Amino acid sequence: MSTEHLTEMIIFALLFLLVSGMGFVAARWRRPATMDSLDEWGLGGRNFGSWITWFLIGGDLYTAYTFVAVPALVFGAGAAGFYAVPYTIVVYPLVFLVLIRLWSVSHVHGFVTPADFVRARFGSPTLALVVAITGIVATMPYIALQLVGIEAVLKAMGVTGHLPIVIAFAILAAYTYQSGLRAPALIAFVKDILIYLVIIVAVLYIPSKLGGWGNIFDSAQAKFEKTPAPSDGILLDGTNQLNYAMLALGSALALFLYPHSITGVLASKNRDVIKRNMSALPAYSFVLGLIALLGFMAIAAGVTPIITDGKADTNTVVPVLFDQMFPSWFAGVAYAAIGIGALVPAAIMSIAAANLFTRNIYKEYLKKDATEKQEATVSKLVSLVVKVGAVACILLLDPEFSIDLQLIGGVIILQTLPAVALGLVTRWFHRGALIAGWAAGLGAGLWMLYQIPNPAKGKEHFGGSAYKLSELGLDTKMTVYVGVLALAVNLVVAVAGTVVCRAAKLADGDDATRESDYTADAGDPKVKELELSSST
Repeated sequence: MSTEHLTEMIIFALLFLLVSGMGFVAARWRRPATMDSLDEWGLGGRNFGSWITWFLIGGDLYTAYTFVAVPALVFGAGAAGFYAVPYTIVVYPLVFLVLIRLWSVSHVHGFVTPADFVRARFGSPTLALVVAITGIVATMPYIALQLVGIEAVLKAMGVTGHLPIVIAFAILAAYTYQSGLRAPALIAFVKDILIYLVIIVAVLYIPSKLGGWGNIFDSAQAKFEKTPAPSDGILLDGTNQLNYAMLALGSALALFLYPHSITGVLASKNRDVIKRNMSALPAYSFVLGLIALLGFMAIAAGVTPIITDGKADTNTVVPVLFDQMFPSWFAGVAYAAIGIGALVPAAIMSIAAANLFTRNIYKEYLKKDATEKQEATVSKLVSLVVKVGAVACILLLDPEFSIDLQLIGGVIILQTLPAVALGLVTRWFHRGALIAGWAAGLGAGLWMLYQIPNPAKGKEHFGGSAYKLSELGLDTKMTVYVGVLALAVNLVVAVAGTVVCRAAKLADGDDATRESDYTADAGDPKVKELELSSST
């Protein structure tokens, strides 16, 4: 540990301890009669208003890894790294009506997870199990990547070894176990305020030290002109424009399929809260655009990524930039913003994954008569296991492999779209066809990812998410996002399978039960009663 960064370490530690204390205090914030239910522990009592939900969902979606990975991608590839900006803009209109319906159905029928809805909608515990396992598998590497964000900050401060990360996640595990979703909801206020402060200061202060924006973009263009890669640069070229658009669209479709995203939505107290948040959350997209520009600033500042085990860790680009540009005390604040930015999403993700296991595996297959207290206890314990698994990914695996897992995770979670998202607007699909489509899409997606090399990193497989259309027999150099192609396979199989099943008149569960379990919208008296009671 280096004493050169003592000021940064002290400020980082103080702010980290502050939010940890808030995490434990959160158990008394809006304290219910008991925390022994998933509604209270896992969804905060389903009673969060507009401001709390805005910070909670924003803190959930815009993570520490976003803070370091998006600028790192811009630093290495240029304009292609900005795909995260349009996808976080188009996502909100796409999910506006879908999430409102999901909230209505879930609040009327007590659903805690998206798999709960699928179970009732299609009358299939097997399909619900598939959705639950998919959500858990896709979420695990996402949690691990929050550790990558913390690790990048610690490296910039000269802190080596994994002990600080283990301690940080042990504290996170303790207050999440005690306070449930209330902990990240309360901490999200501090996290987001710090991030907004750091980014506004960065975009105003750093360019003034680098000769202005003109010099920053000139430096970036000069760097990319010297690289052998044909598709990097400050502008997109003809080979990556389609992939850019499809990656943005696919990422947008996947974002609110992640269990932790849905958990934040279901914690809202009424439909109006969701409506207001879907219109206000694009403010985070503006900040994300500014965060991406840090990659170009790092080029102009001549930042060199920290070398770890003989490899340049590009995730350290932003922390090193802050270390070079900011005075020590403010660099400490910036590091704390990234570090705290890992705690909020990691807590929500672990809660969401635990709820999936409890409701759709434990209660469905292991203990059907589980009480609310038993459900809450199992979720608390599983949330600890999930965090231990995330730490193990960092301790035992190459962090680069964790990034690959997240790449795979996006393709995986997209395969739940027909059952979850389309299931909210139509009940036409047959449950067997949905399972077949999920399997086909998942298999096709993993096969395509396996075929993609990355010579720059010495990888023969899983080297990226851009699939060459020439591999499909098309005479073009263009590439397209694997997730979109895999989803297309999924939908084709699901549609074809449904047509065959209906033609053969195969049973699809108790239609009356599924219709009853599903019907809940603005005109439903139960929803109106919920709206009235939660607004008083």
